[in-house]
This record gives sequence, structure tokens and C-alpha cells, in this order.
Amino acid sequence: MDNVRHIPHQADHDGPDQHEAERYVLGGCIHQPKQIPAIRGILTRTDFALPAHELIWDVLGELYDQGEPVTPMSLRIELEKRQALRRAGGVVYVARLGDYGGDPEYYAREVRRRAELRAEAELGRLIVQQATSPDAEPGQAVTFIDDYLKRQKERAAGRSGDPADALLAELLDASALDNMPALEPLVGDLLHLDSLARIIGPSGHMKSFVTIDLAGHVGTGMKWHGHYVRQGTVVYLVAEGARGIRKRVRAWEKHYGVRMDNVLFLPRPVQAMGPEWDTLIEAMRRLAPEMIVIDTQARVSVGVEENSNTEVGVVIERMEDLRRATGACVLVIHHTGHVGEHGRGASSAKGALQSELHVSKKGDNAKNIIVTVKVGKQKDDEEGADLQFGLKVITLDGEAKPDGRPVTSVVLESLDHRPAELVKGTPEWLVSVLDKAQVPLKWGSPRVIKWCAEYGISMRKEKVEEAVRIRKRRDSFDEVRDARNDLPPNLPRDLESELPHDQGGSPGENTQTHRSNLPPNPGGAPGDVPPRPPSPRPASKAGGGTEGDPGTRDDERPICTICALPMNPDWANRGYDTHLGCDPATGSHPDRPTHPTTDHERHSA
Repeated sequence: MDNVRHIPHQADHDGPDQHEAERYVLGGCIHQPKQIPAIRGILTRTDFALPAHELIWDVLGELYDQGEPVTPMSLRIELEKRQALRRAGGVVYVARLGDYGGDPEYYAREVRRRAELRAEAELGRLIVQQATSPDAEPGQAVTFIDDYLKRQKERAAGRSGDPADALLAELLDASALDNMPALEPLVGDLLHLDSLARIIGPSGHMKSFVTIDLAGHVGTGMKWHGHYVRQGTVVYLVAEGARGIRKRVRAWEKHYGVRMDNVLFLPRPVQAMGPEWDTLIEAMRRLAPEMIVIDTQARVSVGVEENSNTEVGVVIERMEDLRRATGACVLVIHHTGHVGEHGRGASSAKGALQSELHVSKKGDNAKNIIVTVKVGKQKDDEEGADLQFGLKVITLDGEAKPDGRPVTSVVLESLDHRPAELVKGTPEWLVSVLDKAQVPLKWGSPRVIKWCAEYGISMRKEKVEEAVRIRKRRDSFDEVRDARNDLPPNLPRDLESELPHDQGGSPGENTQTHRSNLPPNPGGAPGDVPPRPPSPRPASKAGGGTEGDPGTRDDERPICTICALPMNPDWANRGYDTHLGCDPATGSHPDRPTHPTTDHERHSA
């Protein structure tokens, strides 16, 4: 016993570290097996924070009950028989438990105290989530309190040392079933919190693209192509294809015009059968994400015979340990076999899944590829209809290949769900108009109000301010997505043609500087960009009226002599008889047959 490490009971107010205390309990029971019945009266296996310690505690108890020696060597042999030595931390970790000694009862009480604090913290988290959910009703959180008291009763029965009492305490009558929390949706009816799910499909069939799209929507809280999304942190283990993840994320951000917030990436695998998996579990328990993505199952289970139900079952149990510790949706990406639509390898894994989605594609290029997401399994819900997506090619700004070609990636576009048409006069509608006109994101409400007055858009001040707030929330992103194709059909027709197109600069500047692949107008040449709007002038009756003024109706406005569409009265008062865009060669100004070509001429004009 001289090599046993001792520490004093009075360490600090909070007691020893949780995991250290658990090691002292296990090491103390190895040195003093007769203390095991007393420890059973203090704590249960679920009081251990680490799954590896739960496993070791179970084996120590069985060795004691069978009258076998309780030593580090006998513990190691029994773990090897169960093929669970790596789950317990490995040979070195198990052997080092013999270095821990002292009073196991003291540390058992510390482990129990920490476990009760964790249970209370979890109860508080559930109550807050319930009370702040969109459909919250007073009194619903009582079910969580009832469930908490029930679990405390079970723990007390388990600590009595009688296994039969502990088992009887776990039995539920029909009314007690109502206290069991229901599955909480994470993404529609497809994925749920506190569940193990899997996305399967052949290699190269867009599984990772679908998963990144899901992760981005959960992180930002946006609906996933029309499906409900619960916003939360996502952790993505990029165990396969780490170098390509940045390009896919940047394409997603450019497409949606927002940062992929709350999504964290670990660009390497963590082996499920190795000791680092317990470190991952503890890190995720502290972070408390809503979704954990494992890409792919094969890369985190190297050395496991994937056709063996026994070995794959252990891997799945390790993933279940991760789920139990975090309450997250653990989403695993896995390949299908060469034949059929089933996950490659042992079939036992599917039985543990709450949900399984099958991803496949047809087509040979981005223009005609169709990605289908099929719900292969929903344990407790009806399997919904298949979902289909097309691909949109996104060019990454400021990036080029060595030969000068642009760097591109793709994002999913739903073929089933179409966004609702924007209603004219709403803040969202004004956002689309401002985006289309490329009004700078930094403009505040006063400048936008003047701009709206100049172009005959009459909206209440509070709606304009809300539109400005919506745009400023995207201000951290360098470039807003092109909203030109999403505009509602009821835009003011004169706004389409009266936005100024000539903002100065040398001839051919747009074609020489390839700043964007967006055309200036429908049918325009690539490389041109829509012009920035001019600085607003003070609102006037001639310029469309001030705030609250109904403005000039279309049927009272001057008519363009070329396109026969209404013109802005202020434009006509300045001497124009056509829209500027209708005659780009002359500008249609009666006093100046050509465009000004110098700064002096522009200012004098």
C-alpha cells in the first residue's frame, strides 16, 4: 500500500474534481473490496459522469458478487473477455486505478453530490426550454418536476444496495407514462433532439452537402426548405473530406447572405473505441450542442469489423453514450453497400436509430442533377414523402484556380418548397427592393426614407426602420445575395427602368474589372454589376412626396416616349422625356446629346 496516493479529505469547498473523485471511488474499491456494499448504498452507476467509469463500476460489482478477486489484473481480464477494455480507457488507464486509494465512502458522497447537482441543472434547463418555447403554456413544466422526483426515488432505491428494489422502482404504471418527455423536433419530422440518426447513401451522392445544409439551418435558426427548425449549436466532426468543407460553407453563406453562425467544426476524426471518445463526450457535455454530426461512421471506427454485429454494436453504444451525455441529435453519415439501399456492414445498427435518411442523386452535371432525400426510418413517426432538391452553382468571390478559372461549389435548392411571395408594402418586400437596387447596407433609416420618396415608394416610417434593421443584421457579410430573381411581380414598373445606370468611370470599366457574374439587367453581359444608387436628395412633392404622402399615381405620371411606361415626375421635370435606360446612347436629355465624359461636365450637368 506504500505506492497508493492519498490526498486529504478537506481539499477545497467544492471538493475534488468530479472525474478525480470517481477514480478514487473505483481505486478505493479495488484496494478495499469489502467497501463495495457500502458504496452501493451511497451511489448508483448513473451517478458516474464518465461512461467508462460506469462500465468499470459494473465489472467491479460483478467480480465482488461472484467471489472473484477484485484487482487491477482481474478487472483487466474481465474487460478483455467483454471486448470492452478500450471502452474502459485502455490497459494503462485501468492499471493506474490501482494508484488511487484512501476513503472510498468520502469520495462516493462527493460523486453523489455532483450527480445531484447535474440532475438539478438539467431540470432547470428543461424548465427554461419549455417556458420559452413558442407554444409554451403555464403548468407544462410540472411534468419535468414530476419526472425529476421519480428519478430521485429510483436513485434512492438503487442506493439501498438491493438490486431488486432498484428494478422495482423503475417500473411505471400507465399514468406515469405521461411524465416521460416526448421527442422534441429539431428539423421538422425528420430529426429530433436526444436521438441517434443516420444519413446513408452511395459515395459521391451529396450526403455531406445535405448534412452541411441541415447544420447551417440549425445553427442560424432558418427554416429548412419550409420545415420547422429549432435553433442551436451544431458540432461537425469532419472526419472525412476536411479540406473541402470550407468551400462548401462559403458557398452556403453566399447563397443565403448570412454567416453560418453557431456551427463548429472539428477537422479530424475521434475514434469511438479509443479513450479520446470519453474526452469528446465530456467536451460536448460542457458545450451542450443541439446537433452533433459524425462524418463518417467508418472514419471514427477504424479497426472495427463493420460486418460484425457485435463490434458495430459496441460502436453504436459509444455513440449512444454521446447522446445520453448531451441530449443532442447525434447524426451519423454512413455509406451504403454496392447493392441496395441499406447501410454498409452489420444490420444491427439500424435498430438503434430513431431516424434514417437515404440520400441519392440522378444526373451528370449541376444543371440536371436531382438529389432525393428519402425517409428510410422513423421509429415513432410516420415516414414522410421524399424530398427533392436541385443544385445551384455558386462562384466564390475573390478566389480563382491556378489557371484563372473561378472557384465554385454548389448548394441545395428545394424542388418541393417555394418561398411565399413577398407582399408589397411589407419590410421584407422593401428589403428585396433595396437589395435589387444595391442600396448600401450601411444606409440608415433617414437616407432610405429619402431614397424611397425619390422613387415614389410610400411606406410608414416604422416599416422602413424594420427593413433597415433586417439588412443591417446581414452587414457583417461582405456581399448580399442577388435578390433580383426573387422580386415579387407587383414591383413598381418604373422602378425597374428608372434606376440610374451611369455612375461615371471610364468606358468599359465594368467589362475590364470582373467584380461579379451578375448581369446589369436581364440579358446583360457577365462581368457587369448593377450600379449603386445616387445619394438621395431631399424629398419633395415632385420627387414622390414626403413620408406618409400617398405620392403620384401611375396614371398621372409622364409617359416615356420610347417604352410608353410611366416615368418619375422628378425625372421628367429635369428635362427628360424617356427613361434613361431606354436610350443609353444619348441619355435622352434634350440639352445634351451625349453622356458627359469628364468630371467637370458631370458636375456641370
